[in-house]
Amino acid sequence: MNMRDEIESRLVAAFQPREIEVVDDSNSHVGHAGHDGKGESHFNVYIRADSFNGKSRVAQHRAIHAALGDVMGRIHALALDVAG
Repeated sequence: MNMRDEIESRLVAAFQPREIEVVDDSNSHVGHAGHDGKGESHFNVYIRADSFNGKSRVAQHRAIHAALGDVMGRIHALALDVAG
């Protein structure tokens, strides 16, 4: 499974989102720190799930990082657009 699919799979399992889009944006970062030339290093996540209702932005991001677990150590950057 590629990294994009792994991220999406873990987030769907953890939050059962109404909407989710995971975009591998690694090609936009060629030559930047954290890009090793292989790709799968920079991701953008758009996610809408009821489980985020009433949580602060920090709590939402912490929940996503916890759900991704070891994935966070295998990527360089994760941009999040989260709402309930």
